[in-house]
This record gives sequence, C-alpha cells and structure tokens, in this order.
Amino acid sequence: MLFKKNLLLNLNKVKKFNNIRFYRTDNVYGYKYFKSKNEFEVSKDIINARINNSNLYRLISAYRQYGHTQANINSIALNKVNNDVIKELNPGRYGFNLDDSVCTKNLLYSTKAENDVKVSNVIQYLENVYCKHISAEFMHLETEEEIEWFAEQMENRHLNQINDEKKLNILKQLLTSQVLDNFLQTKFASFKRYGGEGAESMIAFFDEFLKLCSKSEVEEVVLAMPHRGRLNLLTGLLEMPVEKIFSKLRGLPDFPERFKCTGDVISHLISSADLSINNKNVHITMLYNPSHLEAVNPVSMGKTRSKQLTIAEGGYGDGNGQFSDRILNVQVHGDAAYIGQGIDQECLVLSQVPHFEIGGTIHLVVNNQIGFTTPPDRGRSTKYCTDLAKIISAPVIHVNGLHPEEVVHATRIAFEYQRKFRKDIFVDMNCYRKWGHNELDDPTFTNPIQYSLIRSMETVPNLYADQLKSENLITDLEIEKIVTERTTFLNESLKSIENYVPEDPCFKKQWAGFSQAPASVSMWDTGVPLDILKYVGFRSVNYPIEFNIHPHLVKTHVSPRISKIVEGQKIDWATAEALAFGSLLYQGHNIRISGQDVGRGTFSHRHAMFVDQQTNKIHIPLNELEMKGQGFLEIANSILSEEAVLGYEYGMSIDNPNNLIIWEAQFGDFFNGAQIIIDTFVTSGELKWLTSSGLVMLLPHGYDGAGPEHSSSRMERFLQLTDSSETSPDGDDVNMHVVNPTTPAQYFHLLRRQIIPNYRKPLIVISPKILLRLSNATSSLSEMGPGSSFQPVLDDPLANPANVKKVILVSGKHYYELNRERLTQQLNNVAIIRLESLCPFPVYHLQLVLEKYVNAKTFIWSQEEHRNMGAWSFVKPRFENMIGRQLKYTGREVAGTVAVGVGKLHSLQATQVIKKPFEIVS
Repeated sequence: MLFKKNLLLNLNKVKKFNNIRFYRTDNVYGYKYFKSKNEFEVSKDIINARINNSNLYRLISAYRQYGHTQANINSIALNKVNNDVIKELNPGRYGFNLDDSVCTKNLLYSTKAENDVKVSNVIQYLENVYCKHISAEFMHLETEEEIEWFAEQMENRHLNQINDEKKLNILKQLLTSQVLDNFLQTKFASFKRYGGEGAESMIAFFDEFLKLCSKSEVEEVVLAMPHRGRLNLLTGLLEMPVEKIFSKLRGLPDFPERFKCTGDVISHLISSADLSINNKNVHITMLYNPSHLEAVNPVSMGKTRSKQLTIAEGGYGDGNGQFSDRILNVQVHGDAAYIGQGIDQECLVLSQVPHFEIGGTIHLVVNNQIGFTTPPDRGRSTKYCTDLAKIISAPVIHVNGLHPEEVVHATRIAFEYQRKFRKDIFVDMNCYRKWGHNELDDPTFTNPIQYSLIRSMETVPNLYADQLKSENLITDLEIEKIVTERTTFLNESLKSIENYVPEDPCFKKQWAGFSQAPASVSMWDTGVPLDILKYVGFRSVNYPIEFNIHPHLVKTHVSPRISKIVEGQKIDWATAEALAFGSLLYQGHNIRISGQDVGRGTFSHRHAMFVDQQTNKIHIPLNELEMKGQGFLEIANSILSEEAVLGYEYGMSIDNPNNLIIWEAQFGDFFNGAQIIIDTFVTSGELKWLTSSGLVMLLPHGYDGAGPEHSSSRMERFLQLTDSSETSPDGDDVNMHVVNPTTPAQYFHLLRRQIIPNYRKPLIVISPKILLRLSNATSSLSEMGPGSSFQPVLDDPLANPANVKKVILVSGKHYYELNRERLTQQLNNVAIIRLESLCPFPVYHLQLVLEKYVNAKTFIWSQEEHRNMGAWSFVKPRFENMIGRQLKYTGREVAGTVAVGVGKLHSLQATQVIKKPFEIVS
C-alpha cells in the first residue's frame, strides 16, 4: 500500500490556474458571448413598401412561412405530401391575378426586385426560393432581426454560387465515401458498419462546414454523432487511418496492450484530429457515443463549455471570457431518434440556461425517413422530426439530400446564423437508408414498397457525377480514376494492417501527466494547514456590508459557522464541504456543482450562495477569497432534468482533470432518470474508450419515513455496476469509487482526493440527509489538517477489543442509530465497524481493524435497506471470501418497493432494524 504526500499545496506558490474571466450579470455568474443585441430596425423604405403593398407583402410572407410545406425536399417520391397548393399560397387570396403587375422593390431581398413585374414572375421566384430542394422554417423566430436576416439569406443565396472547383471537390468526397461503403460491403460483408449509403450528402455538409470554420474564428469543434456514416466521415474528412478500421474489423484491439480496456464496437470509434484547412488548423473532436441514441449530445455540450471556460496551454480565450467564438458544438442526429428521445428536449431547454449555455449548437439531422422499422407516420405525432426545435424558437432548414449543392447552401446559412446570433439551428437533410437498420437487416419485411423504390434509385454520388458530366466539368474517365485510386489505396491499407500499431489515445494536452489508476490501493494526504482552513472557512460566509442577507441565515448559518471555525470543533457537513471547496479554490482549481437547487441545497444546508433580499443579486462568498490565482466556484442550479444535466457534467469532467465537477441529485433515487448516462458513460467510459472522468455524484440517502421515492439512492445498482472482485482485493483501478461516509471530515477528504491523485475515477457518494444536522455527526478541524486522509474503514472508538464478542459491520448513517441503541442497552461486548468505502472493497483496512477483535465470534452486517437492496449482496461474498468469516444479515426483509409510505409501519420497521443486530446471540 502506497502513502503519497500531497505536494500541490504550497503557501508561497499558489497555483495560477487557467486565466479565466468571469462577470456577473442577471444575478448569475457566467461568461460573455458575442450575442447580437436586439437593436435591429427595418428601414423606413421597407416599412413604407410593406404599407403601400400590404397584400403583396402578405403573399411574400406566406411563402416565407408556408413554402416549406410545398418544397421538393423529400428524396423518396413515395412519401411526397401536399401536392396541391395550400390556400395561403394562392395569389387570389390576396386579390391578385397572375397577369397583374406589381412593385417588388423593398419587399423581396433579391437584387432582381423590380418596380414593374408580373405576379406570375413573383410566384415563380418565390417557388424557386422556398419550394424547390431547399426551404426553411424561420417565421417563428423571436426577433424581427432574425426573421429578416433569414429571409435575406434565402432570397439572396443565388449570389453565393458554388464554383466549379468546389463542385468537383464535393463529387470527390461523395465518391470517396461510396468507395469505402462498397469496399467494406465486399471485404467485410458480415459486419454491421452502418454505412452512409443514401446519406452521402452529409459529407458535403461537413466539407463545407470545416472550410467555413477555417475562414472564421473557430479553432475547435466538438462533434457528437450516431453510427450512420460515421466511418465514412472518420476516414474521409477527419483523416483517420483506414488501417484502424480494418484492424478493428479483423478483431484486433484498437488500444495499446498496457491499458486496462475492453474496447467498443466499430461504429463507436472516434477521432481527435488537427486538420489543416486553407492554411489554418482546425481541431475536431468526435466524441465516443454509446448505442443509446442521442445520449452523447449533452456530453458534447458539457465538453464544449469546459473548453470555452478553460484556457489550457496552447488554448483559447482573449482575456474577456469571450471564448464561444473559438469553440463550436455540432450534433448529428437520426430523425426517429431525435424526435423520440426525451434527452433532446432536455438539451434544447438547457441550451440558453445560464451556466449551461454554449453559444448555440449546429444540428444536422440525417433524416432517413424511417426508424428501425418504423415509418414517420408511426414514429411521431409532428409533421417534421425537427419540430422539437420550436420549443426554443430555433430555425430549421429543410433540404433534399439528393442535391449536395443545396446541402452546401444549407450549411452556409446554418453556420452564419450560429455565428451571428449564437443560437441553435437545424439542418434537416432528407435522405434515405439504402439498407435496413444495418447492412445485415432486411427492411422489406416491414417496408416493402419503400425499399422497392429505394433500390431502384441511383446513388447520390452517381447522380451528382451525372450532373457534373452534363455541365462538362468531369468525364467518365476522370470519375473512374478517382474511384480506382481510392480502391487501390484501401486495398493497400488492408494488406498493411499487420503492421498497424494502435496509437496512445489518451493523457495528452491538459491530461498530460495523468495515467490509469494503479492496481494497488493508495492513500493520499488530503489534509490542509489549519490556518488555510480557518481562512477559507471565515471567507465562506463573508458578504459585503451593503448586502441584504436573509436574517435567518445570519442566525443559523453565518454566525454558527464562524463559531465552529474559531473553536475548531463540531464542524458539520456543509462546513466541511465549504472547507474542501475553499481549499481547492485556494490552490487554483475550479469547482462546478450542478443540480436542482444546489446553491441552497435541497435540505437548506449548503447556502454556498447568498441572495440579496432586496435586489435578488447573488453573492458567492468562496469566489471572493481575495487570493491571486484562485479558482472559481460555479453554482449551476439546473433545470428539472437528470439525464441531460448529468451527461453535461460528465462532458465537463472528461475535458479538464484540474476541475472538480459535481452533480447532486435532489434525492438519491432521482438519478434513475439519468440511468443511460450512468450505464454508458460514467461507469464504463474508461473501460470502453480509455476516457477518464473524475465526476462526483452526490446522492442523498436515508430511510427517514419520506416514502418510496425519497429514501434510497439505490446503492445496490452502483455496486452491481462496479468491476470489484469478489475473491481478491481491489485496487484503485476499479471503474468507480462508491462510498458511504459518516463524518464531515471523511467527506472533506473525499472531495479533495478527487483532485490530488494523478488519475481520475468517478466518485459515487451515498450522501446524507439527517446527518447534515446531526450533532453526533460532526468533525474537528484537526481531522482535516496536515497528514490526515480519507479512511476506508472506521474502527469503533468506544469498544474495548478484549471484551468484544460480536462485531456489527455497517455503512452510512445507520451507524448512529445502532450506536445510540448500544448506549441505551449499555452493551460493552459489541463493536460497530463502519465501512466508509464500499468500492474499492477495503480488505486491507478491514483486516487491520478486525485483527484486534480476537474474541469476536459473531459478525453481522446491519443495514436499514431491504435485503435485496443496499450493500448486503455486495459485502457478503467479499467479506466471507477475503476475510474468511461468516457474515449474518440483519435489516429489512425483501421488498418490491424501496420504502413504505405509512408512518406507523415505517416507525415499526425502523425500530426492528435497530434492535435486531443486538438480539442475535454471540
């Protein structure tokens, strides 16, 4: 067992951390974006034209609003809708005949607008703009400026024509994508590769997008996308070595052997690449995604925000906190998944919330017009799969994926909108899926007519090649050359996979110096000099003289904390947390805690932020340590969401290991709303992808008579998700740490331990409710001083080992109830041992404690949870296999619900679980 000193704390050299600039506005801490101010005004000439030609303006506005309903955006003719002109687009509705002459000046944004033009020509122009292969929904936008800007972009896009060089480049990219799909289908016919056939225009989107980034201030892109077309994008534009794909398809590992890693399927591969485009470097990070569709989206948002807030070496920032220009989030979605998965609504609601806002995401929906086997009319109740965007008034550009050039136009508009308005925007690319859900699936079982049509269609690359041939831009021979060269390249790469050596995928840049955790158990000195603890303790309740603090807080929070710090005794849970936060901030680390009502705390115990009772302004005392280079505490009171918010925090945690990222559930069992994030990212991210995370999850737990949904954090679920061994001691290299601390000092050390080591592991804290204010559950300041650390096992301070015949093992707040009962019965032959750490299972520390109880014959596990819940099923085999003693159970019996909802029954059960351990004869 190693004992490592904390070498970070140095009073003479306070770490200067990542020069971050924050500002206070609208009563919250945040950082500044270049948001367009709503100072836009339509010119008087335009207003007058609209007044004088009101009916014509109504007709034009109708096309802007309803044109998308008539647009030829559907790539599958079978599903065309609205063949008849709707009444809003009938010129007769506005008193016009087609031969009438009108003045379009200052009504249309086209430079072709004239003083004398026939209505038929106006209709033709509007049809070409809004009813061809691209259209948009933008009339619902919140500001006049956005609406006018969008209309101008749509009506003037002919001015931004695609030149011949770009057309040829688009074709080359499309053909390259098609060659890969054909090659893999031939060489690896039995693998599910989720190819891009039918959606190849996605490559045109990204090709244009990356070029736009290179011409703008964007330096880094965080990309989230599902399986479909992933390999095409990776090996094409993102320059992933195709040998990696082939090696993976041959069943070889895609990570170095020295790592503890199990890997993931090929459709989850990622890239983190520096692309040189137009003599500018653009870094793009494609995140790992699980098979749970859309789950990666909030992770990408959190990682984006972390990058925006962090100025790492060679990183970003102009000193004013204006970082959003340089980091851009892009999300790719499937049509059925986007409208069907609730996490997408949560992400949209997060998008403009303080502490979660990232300055707008560009969304590309690869609209296959079918789910697994489900057609749109059975997959949603909305007209479009993108109708979810309207909850935040985001614009949507609909485009036919059979027309790559229109996809490029859509990309340009989307990019410029996000740059100008810093809001989300959607490109809905209607395409098709050539195969079934994957290449091994037969879609004709359920969609025979649709797939009969699809299989009669020419491919998108071939259609575009024919177009360019008709424009005399390319010949059949030149097309064949592109295909042959790429096919030859793939064949040569396939032959060389035996020489392929997987690259080291992690611990670079801001993660340099970090590693995977050791297989041994390490103890870390997480103590802090007492003078620093006292200083940050006093500062944690300091506020300006003119600040109108709630009078109740002065009596119950401020004054008591000052007294406790002065005396150095009876440090409660919230104070210990503040001391842990403050000491880390003092060292220059940033801390972020998010969740519902975390500023005050669900149980009104934390009060990490004060609210002025007259102005509603917020004051966060720990951000005013008055120390040069101190870190920043971000209190992110979140929306009423678990899945998206936890995913967001996970994304924050995997970006920068120097920041402490915490998510607190309002009640412990509320985490189940985020189970997908826990299963696919938090507990398995490192094993699958070598992605380290130091995320802390605080889950309030305790059977206090609050009923089935407010009692249990379901610790058994987390313990089941660990890779802890039942037969051999654990090391720090378990996939996550699960703890149930019983003292504030223990909690203090756990928080600091998340930052001190040179590795990161998720920490699941079964956190208390009653213990927050229990007088017995306090610590002294000295327990957090130099040389102190988290103790995985706490011995019984009251027991005389020679007298002990019975040892009761317990975890969490149940200890205090058992101890009170023991004192009441005046028993001196019972020892109560606390397992503060459950995973890693503390074999070594438990052996050290138990070896002194030589006369103990009976060993009992006592818990307040039901037998099929809690830690019993986890502790029993490990205790018996590694300690070598039989362990008996006391606690509630098996049940199908967490807790009863009847007060008298709860009281009866609570009494029984406390008395039962002492009734067992030694």
